[in-house]
Amino acid sequence: MRLTPAAILPVDDDALLFGRIWSPAASGPLLVRVDGARLTDVSRTFPTARDLCEASDPTAALKAAEGEDAGTLADVLANTDAETRDPTRPWLLSPIDLQAVKAAGVTFVTSMLERVIEERARGDLSAAAGIRDHIRDLVGDDLRRLKPGSPEAAALKQTLIAAGAWSQYLEVGIGPDAEIFTKGQPLSSVGAGADIGVHPASTWNNPEPEVVLVVSSRGSIIGATLGNDVNLRDVEGRSALLLGKAKDNNAAAAVGPFVRLFDGMFDLEAVRRLEIALTVTGRDGFVMNGRSAMSEISRDPADLAVQAINDHHRYPDGLVLFLGTLFAPVEDRYEKGKGFTHASGDVVRIACDRLGALVNRVRPTDQCEPWTFGAADLMRNLARRGLI
Repeated sequence: MRLTPAAILPVDDDALLFGRIWSPAASGPLLVRVDGARLTDVSRTFPTARDLCEASDPTAALKAAEGEDAGTLADVLANTDAETRDPTRPWLLSPIDLQAVKAAGVTFVTSMLERVIEERARGDLSAAAGIRDHIRDLVGDDLRRLKPGSPEAAALKQTLIAAGAWSQYLEVGIGPDAEIFTKGQPLSSVGAGADIGVHPASTWNNPEPEVVLVVSSRGSIIGATLGNDVNLRDVEGRSALLLGKAKDNNAAAAVGPFVRLFDGMFDLEAVRRLEIALTVTGRDGFVMNGRSAMSEISRDPADLAVQAINDHHRYPDGLVLFLGTLFAPVEDRYEKGKGFTHASGDVVRIACDRLGALVNRVRPTDQCEPWTFGAADLMRNLARRGLI
């Protein structure tokens, strides 16, 4: 899982990027701007990522921020893999900190149907293939033109109810209200190069490669990054009320490698056209490839952001919003008809030309680095450094 600038940076050299690194000298995180091959510590101006994102114009503010050299990006990336890390040298973190970590579910037709299959299978992977065929016979899989909340969607709902095929996942997939849930707590996400966690009790799980919007407390979408919304399909399939257990686990939310701020070269319209590539490489030689095209999303990213933060839902430190995925793996890994599930040691690469690449290694949740640095630790650390 060797990381290099060429392997994880966007293809366009003028991308305006910020991130966070752990500084052993400061015993805490530094907010950094990517300046070519080097990193600039802008913590004196913006102690946290939240502070930068809450600026009236984050793009102009980051460009103008003065700071101190924090070393080369290559050196930081080379020291980021938890297996080989030197704890006396800096390494890369998730680029976000105090923001709420939210996610939108069932935003692509393929993933919507897979959620219905999980529900009908009650978490039993072996039953999924037959149910998948039955569900597709009932509703088809070409629902991309169906606008959620439209009269046509309401008519389809009534048809499915009459056929006894309605599901809570179809409700949020084609109904007026999006599914917005809490993926993780502030400061709980991990960055590129970190281990990502899969609960060892799960026997049916998968990565979810997603675009992640960065949204201020005012509701302004200011940038984007990549995310892995690691999902335990067997747990959520047993009951949607187990969503927290399926989603919010140690090291189960990966974000990064950097946040790209919107500017004249990259904006929300560019996000709508992004193509995300996924590669899973196992120690057993197994390789799986997938893709997720934002052009096929059922709900517009701006609409999802409005449903996440509004007069009824406030986030004073802003939020990041996973937008959902088109990818739902059905490729058999071990036995015919059993589909895909992770193995410990899998390396997951989520990549996009405009946002770079998020690379992580899969571990059982109890073997990943435990989350111990919370909001109180951050505040005390910043106070000791004279930044607040």
